[in-house]
Amino acid sequence: MNSTVRRAEDRHTFRNEDLVLRVRPHDPQRWDESRYEAFLDALCGSREYQKAAIRVALSYLLGGRYTSLRQLAQESFDTNEELRRRWSRWENLHQNLQLPEHLSCSLDLATGTGKSFVLYGIAAILLSEGAVDRILVLCPSNTIEAGLLDKFRELAADAELRDTLPTDAKITTPHIINASETIVRGAICVENYHAILEHVNSSIRDSLKGMGARVAVLNDEAHHVANETGTTPGKWKEFLQSSDYGFKYVVGVSGTCYVGNDYFTDVIYRYSLRQAIEERFVKKVEYVAEMPSTHGQDDRWQLIWKRHADWKQKLKKRSIQPLTIIVTQKIADCNQVAEELIEWIAKWEEITPSVARSKVLVVTSNKEHQVNLAKLKSVDSPSSVVEWIVSVSMLSEGWDVKNVFQIVPHEERAFNSKLLIAQVLGRGLRRPNGWSGEDPVVTVFNHDAWSGRIKHLVDEILEVERRLTSSIDSKSPYNFPLHNLNYERVPEVSEHPMVGEYRLFESGHIILPSQVIEQAVTVEFERAITGERSRFNTTITQKTFSVEEVAEQIYHRLKSIDEESAALQVLEEQTNYAKRFPLEKCRAVVEESLKLAKITDGRVTDDNRQKFLQALGTLRRKASKRVVYVLSPKALRSFSTAERQAESCSAAELRRGSKSVFYTDGCAETLADEQRDFFQEVDDPDGEFRTGGVKIENPADFKTPVNLVIADATPERKFIRELTARRNAVHLSAWLKNTSMNFYTIEYAWKKREHPKRGDFSPDFFIRHGERTFVVEIKDDSEINDPSPENIKKHEYALAHFERLNEWLANDDVAMRYQFNMLAPRDFGAFFQKLREGKLGEFRSELDVAMMNAGAVGARPAAPKP
Repeated sequence: MNSTVRRAEDRHTFRNEDLVLRVRPHDPQRWDESRYEAFLDALCGSREYQKAAIRVALSYLLGGRYTSLRQLAQESFDTNEELRRRWSRWENLHQNLQLPEHLSCSLDLATGTGKSFVLYGIAAILLSEGAVDRILVLCPSNTIEAGLLDKFRELAADAELRDTLPTDAKITTPHIINASETIVRGAICVENYHAILEHVNSSIRDSLKGMGARVAVLNDEAHHVANETGTTPGKWKEFLQSSDYGFKYVVGVSGTCYVGNDYFTDVIYRYSLRQAIEERFVKKVEYVAEMPSTHGQDDRWQLIWKRHADWKQKLKKRSIQPLTIIVTQKIADCNQVAEELIEWIAKWEEITPSVARSKVLVVTSNKEHQVNLAKLKSVDSPSSVVEWIVSVSMLSEGWDVKNVFQIVPHEERAFNSKLLIAQVLGRGLRRPNGWSGEDPVVTVFNHDAWSGRIKHLVDEILEVERRLTSSIDSKSPYNFPLHNLNYERVPEVSEHPMVGEYRLFESGHIILPSQVIEQAVTVEFERAITGERSRFNTTITQKTFSVEEVAEQIYHRLKSIDEESAALQVLEEQTNYAKRFPLEKCRAVVEESLKLAKITDGRVTDDNRQKFLQALGTLRRKASKRVVYVLSPKALRSFSTAERQAESCSAAELRRGSKSVFYTDGCAETLADEQRDFFQEVDDPDGEFRTGGVKIENPADFKTPVNLVIADATPERKFIRELTARRNAVHLSAWLKNTSMNFYTIEYAWKKREHPKRGDFSPDFFIRHGERTFVVEIKDDSEINDPSPENIKKHEYALAHFERLNEWLANDDVAMRYQFNMLAPRDFGAFFQKLREGKLGEFRSELDVAMMNAGAVGARPAAPKP
């Protein structure tokens, strides 16, 4: 890297977001993206960032404004002060562009956010428009290739998705192949990049030679293509540059857009890991800040195992078997660590080596482990016995594994660059299917000696800057219940129990292993983004129970089984285990088992308690399950404001005035340590952030369960000032500012031009007063005179939703009722006047009337279909 650039970089910290190249708006006569709104809605659903990434890429490729990456980069350099600070001179940026003469770019999409949908969307639209005849999708491994082929074939075969393409589409059904077939017109060829090598027998070179102008190349995990300036490019990049093909369109996607620690120079869209975490599309991340001194690897394995066991216990009610991934730098290290782990598990869990080996899956590019790559597809299955995966750090892409809850970098070298950290974190980010409630967290069990050296890398990857976090106080008296309707498909599970009664404790005892007692320890974790600290207190010593307690648990378990069988009201299926084994007999079984195991202190460890209960496992009725999915458009969901996720705002947003924070006394104590200094600046009436912070002097007027409220734009600021004014606060019980997504949402449908769209919106405020909850959506005054089609439909669908919700609550004898109003600042005076008079239940705003008049007065949309 140029030394001038390095010195400039040392003086200034750059956020990746500020280094993204801006694609300026194109001429819609040249490229009409609205033709594909229905397609994008069907492909991406509510994941708006996927749609945005596809739109930006296609605007760049098809909008006619740009002919090369060099042109886009030059334009961005001239208009982006941060780019000029970063590179000092245009020549420095230019020499770091990977493919400057191609119409090339990268999309930075956090791992776990669905890059394959973005790749397919770009490919399908390019073929539909006739901009190209063929698509080549290159990826770095067989694992990714197999996953992309499966996903693309599924999407290409989806008739409903296909029907959303324009009627004049040139190609509607792409032919999904790999390089074992000739790449013909209308084909999307997905291949491991090794297939482009000269000595490999594949169709790529013969099929595409001289045809590059009519071929789009899409690179998955594009960081494999990039090389540092001054170093020799790899075979993948050489292929893209080759004049034998003359490729024009080249798009890369990656969740790790780094060359070493340097951010890519050709990113045109970024959906960061931080955004994905905050918007609840991926797991939260925590890593070790401090841990106790250990006496060798054996002690560390115990801590890792205990954290794994802790996750197993927490996830048991969700029927999730958590996975722990151990990451090494080299294949040789991987094999050695795997053998060490297998031996340790066999010893610690007192199981045979073969059983321990079945719990550990080794994943590398080595031929001996190829069969294990296929097993990755099933490790999330409830029937899988795999609990531990050992992998090399650079073999991190292409796993679609969702049940990873712990990642262990075995050595610092596997976790000491932005690229490696982003890859390692990426392995555990995907959320389990069907997850609801409190956000899942993945633990990175790094050695605490590394934490200081890696913290700045983790922070930069997550783009941690000075921020303030709005979070819920779960114990606040201003929490209140909310209700919503679930319009999605829900599974109905029926079980068919087997008949008969099993034998039990025929020998009068069970065989127990020896009990091992160790020392209690504490591990302290730090939560990425928020900086919250949490302690994991555990003991190598297992929890112990008295003989009486274990006997009672056995007896109550037997009674429970008998009661379940009695409820079936089928005589031949009823059991009488509790009668055969009263409490005294259960106690005798426990005592005899301890005696034979030479356990003389009268205590039973938790492991051995489980052994007794596991001996009862076969008494449960083995059942064949049948799952049928049924539509439930009016299923009631009740939850609390205490479940609202945290959200945050940055110093830049407060400085620009695009956001404001409202708070009262005691707010500083609710913030993470690293946010408190910044909060003091916001709280300073003479500081640079004085316009971004509003202190409510009397806490009694701040009737919300959050520590601080983030207001978006001027209308919301004015509304919150009214909510916290004494004259109004005394007339309401509590209120909550909603988050922008994923807490309380309402589905709606509308048309963008002539193209139908479906989405979700999150009403801004919930105001509780007695047995009424007033739901408010804030808009600008301009909407009164000129309502937008989208807001008209939001209003229409929201009214219908709350009407249906109130009917449901009435049928359930729930007294609570909901009222929806859309307000502009011109309505605020009348709204709060009615609140003070106790007549808000009959209120209708000017904006409400404008929306209803602009739409169909009194019309109610049908319940949204799943």
